[in-house]
Amino acid sequence: MRWRVKKTIVMVGMMGAGKTAVGRALANRLNVPFLDSDAEIVEAANMTIAEIFARDGEAFFRAKETQVIGRLLETERCVLSTGGGAYLSGTNREMISEKGVAVWLNADLDLLWSRVRHKDTRPLLRTADPYATLKDLYEKRVPLYARADLEIRADRRFTIDQTADRVLEKLQERQDVLEKHP
Repeated sequence: MRWRVKKTIVMVGMMGAGKTAVGRALANRLNVPFLDSDAEIVEAANMTIAEIFARDGEAFFRAKETQVIGRLLETERCVLSTGGGAYLSGTNREMISEKGVAVWLNADLDLLWSRVRHKDTRPLLRTADPYATLKDLYEKRVPLYARADLEIRADRRFTIDQTADRVLEKLQERQDVLEKHP
């Protein structure tokens, strides 16, 4: 089956939910580019996200993130993975829903912790108690992620490919996003 993607598919959710891995697999199925807003920011700044946070602060990073997401929504029909905090911004949520479709990969706290606890690339978790920080972020963010256009449960029983298939099934319900192409 071939598809025509009419709107950018934007993966949203917590760090460790699988936005990048599932997004890549989905982009391969749809034969469209996969882009990552964090990677685009890193490339443009020639610095890691942790370095940007340390040098310029989170507010500066979030402003750049909004610019990059806006540009990508204007110029690409793709699968776009966003950083965990991107969807918290009302401006970003509005932009994504207007020009794309937000797909929330909803992973529970235990799954997220199992995926992020051994990584030191998460600037927001560089605290005395990273689990408590993750839990706090999770509790604050879930109500905002719940505003996404579509929700897919991330489940450790499913492989990346199975999760991407579940996203594709859900997207097929949206005629404004995907069209079957002979």
